[in-house]
Amino acid sequence: MATTKPAKRPANARFSSGPCAKPPVFTFDSLSDAALGRSHRAAVGKAKLKEAIDLTREILGVPEDYRIGIVPASDTGAVEMAMWSLLGERPVEMVAWESFGAGWVTDAVKQLKLDAAVHTADYGDIVDMAALDYDKDVVFTWNGTTSGVRVAGGHVIPADRAGLTICDATSAAFAQDLPWEKLDVTTFSWQKVMGGEAAHGMLILSPRAVERLESYTPPWPLPKIFRLTKGGKLIEGIFVGETINTPSMLAVEDYLVALKWARSIGGLDALRHRADANARAIWNFCATRDWIDNLANDPATRSNTSVCLKFTDPRITDGAAFAKSVAKRLEAEGAALDIGAYRDAPAGLRIWCGATVETSDIEAMLPWLEWAFEAEIAQQAAA
Repeated sequence: MATTKPAKRPANARFSSGPCAKPPVFTFDSLSDAALGRSHRAAVGKAKLKEAIDLTREILGVPEDYRIGIVPASDTGAVEMAMWSLLGERPVEMVAWESFGAGWVTDAVKQLKLDAAVHTADYGDIVDMAALDYDKDVVFTWNGTTSGVRVAGGHVIPADRAGLTICDATSAAFAQDLPWEKLDVTTFSWQKVMGGEAAHGMLILSPRAVERLESYTPPWPLPKIFRLTKGGKLIEGIFVGETINTPSMLAVEDYLVALKWARSIGGLDALRHRADANARAIWNFCATRDWIDNLANDPATRSNTSVCLKFTDPRITDGAAFAKSVAKRLEAEGAALDIGAYRDAPAGLRIWCGATVETSDIEAMLPWLEWAFEAEIAQQAAA
């Protein structure tokens, strides 16, 4: 039992689930080639944006006939753009097992007022993806950032589906295998696994999604930042770097730094292995202690990026207050920053394990977690 403070702290105690830790190679000097003060429509700006799209395709292994676009408002903007532009052509299956998926359900049912069947699961569990009707459109998150639960694989999604699959993959892209042939719309943001800056989203469209866009006009008005077609045809410029609105060229350069780092270490396989090693260190820690456990109930669906934990010690009298006190104590010691559970999630901790985090930092943080737990138990007993 750890009764004294550990001697070693993480070199980087940033375990926030977004914005996430920068890549290990990041320095401010690495942004010196940013096209600052230049138009994103100038040749240099277009080239940077196109390079970001091309490197994204290369590292993620996105098929050549899929379109990749940089869009406004982070992953949220990308998901909303897809829902407002594509849904309504047929009934919808809405799937949620954590707060962001629940947000998409709200938009579909209350804002768009769609003919939607809603499937939900409690935090720690997941909807039975095999039971869905894929001849309808299906909207789901691949990795629940706030619950630490992910889809185990895309094998249950039929290749001959009639509907579209719209997947919020913001905490999965670059750390988990995404079966592109099973995904018609995929969205994510730079601020998660790649440790980029916020406010920019990525929208990846399959040929089937493009066909829907060009053959279907939704019955509701679309604001400018949601419009992907003009005159019934896809606006191809969006998918070669001609963004709908003005992007931050500093953030673009930052994303390029992360992408080039990813390529230098071995691409997607290396990124995935780094996240797996980070998460495994925490899983192994929990497996040898009876006071903490993974929030995800099924090991097959445990996230390797947003690892969510729950305290299980029966001596804890107020779970929410206890978890907040542990997180606060760790922050005060500089041992772990921003690891409190999401505000809508069950009481506990959420530790980001994406590829930009070093396993050595996870390993250095865990003794501090045990120390903080024991300190809080002792304080509770003395109160």
